[in-house]
Amino acid sequence: MKVWEKAPAKINLTLDVLRKREDGYHEVEMIMTMVDLADRLSFEDIEENKILLESNSGIVPNDERNLVYKAAYLLKTKYHIKRGVHIVLEKNIPVAAGLAGGSSDAAAALRGLNRLWNLNLTEEELMKIGEEIGSDVPFCVVGGTALATGRGEKIKKLPPVPPGWAILAKLPISVSTKDVYETLNLEEIKERPKTKEMIQAIERQDFLQISQLLANVLEEVTFKLHPKVKQLKKLLQQFGADGVLMSGSGPTVFALTNKESKMKRIYNGLRGFCKEVYAVRLLR
Repeated sequence: MKVWEKAPAKINLTLDVLRKREDGYHEVEMIMTMVDLADRLSFEDIEENKILLESNSGIVPNDERNLVYKAAYLLKTKYHIKRGVHIVLEKNIPVAAGLAGGSSDAAAALRGLNRLWNLNLTEEELMKIGEEIGSDVPFCVVGGTALATGRGEKIKKLPPVPPGWAILAKLPISVSTKDVYETLNLEEIKERPKTKEMIQAIERQDFLQISQLLANVLEEVTFKLHPKVKQLKKLLQQFGADGVLMSGSGPTVFALTNKESKMKRIYNGLRGFCKEVYAVRLLR
């Protein structure tokens, strides 16, 4: 038997860091949504009792360091699966880009193996297992648009965002999420995201208001560590997007628009500045 799963990328519409927790993690409040840029995974039974992971990417590891492998191992040991699995991961989402590619892959592995191994686990059960892998995995299990709190693992579903495009631009640099959070000074945050207003704008399906309320408290930290990311954001703003924001801890910056002509103009304008540019639809 063989099953397939899609693993879409996510973008942050808001990202707020409230405090440092006693367990060392940060308490966050963020609204995330998914876009039509996705990795694809296939899962197939094999006779040998092992996890075999293959990928078309030369960057991501194919062993226990990969979150897909970690997800498979967790399910295999937790539910005493005595069969092997061959997983093929087709990477399309840029790596270490602030788009939760690895977390979405892990979530897809949980969903796919739940079907392949007939585990009949609920979404809530898969989310709970996802917590053990990474903070973004529970959201990626659910997908859509959602408010994430706690360290990112508490998920409240929201209505889908209105139709539109996101133009994603990733510079050829890697940003360490750990470094960004360690550099973040909570007392220096000047302006916090208006999370409640963003939820209301989503409920009203007000695209322009959503675009104007985009906010991420990690931006200033990443801008200091990597000034080119700040330059990229300014460039996107100059192209006349409805809203521009860095996703996660970066380095990907995205622009929102609900006009196809503007989407094409921004995309074409960026191509000369940045190699990795994607114009994708917001997923509903």
